[in-house]
Amino acid sequence: MLYKLHQCLSQHSFIHYNNLFCNRIKRQISISKTVLALPPNSVMYVFDRNSKLLQRERAAQAPDVNVYDYIKDEVGYRLSDRIFDIKRKFKRALDLGCGRGYISKYILKESVDELVLADLSPSWLEQAQSSEGVKVVKKILDEEEFSLEPESFDFVVSCLSLHWVNDLPGCFSRIMNCLQKDGVFMAAVFGGDTLYELRGSLQLAELERDGGIAPHISPFTEIRDIGSLLTRAGFSMLTIDTDEIVIGYPSIFELMWDLKGMGENNAAKNRKLHLKRDTLLAASAIYDEIYGKLKDDGTRYMPATFQIIYMVGWKPDESQPKPIERGSGEISLKDIYRIDEIVKGKTKVKLTDEDK
Repeated sequence: MLYKLHQCLSQHSFIHYNNLFCNRIKRQISISKTVLALPPNSVMYVFDRNSKLLQRERAAQAPDVNVYDYIKDEVGYRLSDRIFDIKRKFKRALDLGCGRGYISKYILKESVDELVLADLSPSWLEQAQSSEGVKVVKKILDEEEFSLEPESFDFVVSCLSLHWVNDLPGCFSRIMNCLQKDGVFMAAVFGGDTLYELRGSLQLAELERDGGIAPHISPFTEIRDIGSLLTRAGFSMLTIDTDEIVIGYPSIFELMWDLKGMGENNAAKNRKLHLKRDTLLAASAIYDEIYGKLKDDGTRYMPATFQIIYMVGWKPDESQPKPIERGSGEISLKDIYRIDEIVKGKTKVKLTDEDK
């Protein structure tokens, strides 16, 4: 049985949602007073790492595990393409949270001599692939809590794994510690706009059916925070950009099934373990009504957005280019519109006898 959108978005729902929002703001204000009293560098444990390990192990044991690698394979390919932009051959590299080798199978021997594959899931680590000619070492390692020898790598890469880390600032600091001077850190994580369609549909359906909402989609890092966290860890010459991958699904059920197959199902500590059938059916109807689209052949599909944040940071070194000292500029920004005239006036051309 399908539920119409106007039934889910009744006037009572909006009034209840406003009241719920106001109450939540009041709770946040009261909580913020307590948070201010916490010691510095405190970690808020949002994710259950043991549950995430079990989810990855369960996904690895599926007979059709290859079917669900399409997003991570695509992001791994795009991330590996950025490695070729760095004109250097790395002696020892670390693939942190390697999964099933989403990026390691694209890293060539022309770029890396030795590659260390590390992941929390032993089954994923065993299934991880690599390209021919690269020396590979596999190591079971928790991305959230790991200890490596200082300056033991000149390149660290991570593909769609660090968004499940509770202590992301601490993780960045440990990566900085294990990098050599002028070493490179490159990673891709899911951004805050990931699965916003699914998140909104579940919230509206649950608000109407149960009178409140629960977190069914894990929170993701915003792109504006990545730069601050990398700078806080000590990285320099940052490059941060974002991309979106939109995939169409027949219904909400195929989307949720694929997320489970990827090992990307919810692992928040305060997650709701049971979702009622009528709530899920209502969410499916809302999803289709708000976001559903038509193909050329007339069939409907539900788009799901995956926002990818790419980041590159370098460990500081004396050999790296440095910004010009403050106040040493000779041209004001207000004169930028006449830059060609200024350059011609400052350039002196000596003519040879042949030019005269």
